[in-house]
Amino acid sequence: MKIDPENPADLSAQIAAAIRDAIVDGTLIVDERLPSEAELAEQFAVSRPTVREALKRLAAQSLIRTQRGATGGAFVNRLSFEAAQPQQITTSTLLLSMNAVSFETACEARYALERACAPLSAERRTADHLATMRAEIHRQGHPGLTDEAFCASDVAFHRALVDGAGNPVLSYQLAGAVEAMQPLMNMITFTARSRGKIIELHTSITDALERQNAAATQSALTALETETQSLAQSVFAERAKKPG
Repeated sequence: MKIDPENPADLSAQIAAAIRDAIVDGTLIVDERLPSEAELAEQFAVSRPTVREALKRLAAQSLIRTQRGATGGAFVNRLSFEAAQPQQITTSTLLLSMNAVSFETACEARYALERACAPLSAERRTADHLATMRAEIHRQGHPGLTDEAFCASDVAFHRALVDGAGNPVLSYQLAGAVEAMQPLMNMITFTARSRGKIIELHTSITDALERQNAAATQSALTALETETQSLAQSVFAERAKKPG
């Protein structure tokens, strides 16, 4: 593991990248103890605070864990798709909120991925997945439900649909695609206040999954995408008319 001291990039970032690369290529294996801070400082020819900052970066990415005591230290973590989902969601949310991609593009990607899940979900969904989706539909129809709670329920509904595919890679990818859109979906829901059609389409999706009809599930998802894009366009158009 080496760094380039002439590189203008932050030294702690370089060290973190070097250790991350060693984990990725298998030089450092799961549960292996990393060298001590002093040993790493000597190896990279930097101060211990610089090493400590690098280790904090790796811990924030769930790549390592630290343990106290005589047998403590920093160890390579066993990363799972489930554990990595929060970082995926955070990154996707930031990209969308900073306008790195448009709502239209993000919405298109989300529903394309969900439609790809439909055949697997139709085949593999369990009674628990269907029960979760039905429960969220029931919650969404409650007249006293706040807009924030409606949007949170929408996320839970779609996560159940995706998880029904029984594929952790798809669940990981769609965690960001679904949840990153929640802030904008909140804004659209607050403005349009159009729940009836969404609930109707959620019901169609769930009914199709229960019948294990992949084509009908995909068709209902396409209709939901069209409704979502239409709502968004009307909301953005109204906002554009307002001064300031």
